[in-house]
Amino acid sequence: MDIIAIVIIIIVAIILVLAFYTISVYNSLVNARNKVKDQFAQIDVQLKRRIDLIPNLVEVVKGYAKHEEKTLLEVVNARNKMANAGNINDELEASDEVTKALNKLFALTESYPDLKANQNFLSLQNDIKETEDKIGYARSFYNDTVLNYNNLRQKFPSNIIANLFKFQEVDFFKANDSEKKVPEVKF
Repeated sequence: MDIIAIVIIIIVAIILVLAFYTISVYNSLVNARNKVKDQFAQIDVQLKRRIDLIPNLVEVVKGYAKHEEKTLLEVVNARNKMANAGNINDELEASDEVTKALNKLFALTESYPDLKANQNFLSLQNDIKETEDKIGYARSFYNDTVLNYNNLRQKFPSNIIANLFKFQEVDFFKANDSEKKVPEVKF
């Protein structure tokens, strides 16, 4: 074989290796991006479950706390805002409002001993607590998935492919300032 044939074979081999590497990294980036979407969908499932539970909880509390209409209205309005959220940021903001409203509602129940003993209320309260825990776990898994995706997107040499195909960075879920405050406990 002459030198030109060897050079052509080497160039073709390099091009093939680069092509296969590009395809591999591209597919890894697509896979990671889809995992991020999936993990956010898992959060969404739990948020939807919470939205579905709230009307039942409000109806049970209404029977006991007729003059607490303002708190109940806040819960319903926060739920409706979340149900009508147009994008991820609106949904997360509305979710925070729902959490605050539910916390107020559960604090309110301290004034109603019969309500605290009502089996329907206890069951709904437990369901919401479980859902809140699942939301917390789902947010944690989401952030782990975002970390993996963003790392793949930013590390060399995969960052070249990510930039070439315009893979965008994804934001982590962050707690708002009110969720970061230390709760006040009084005896």
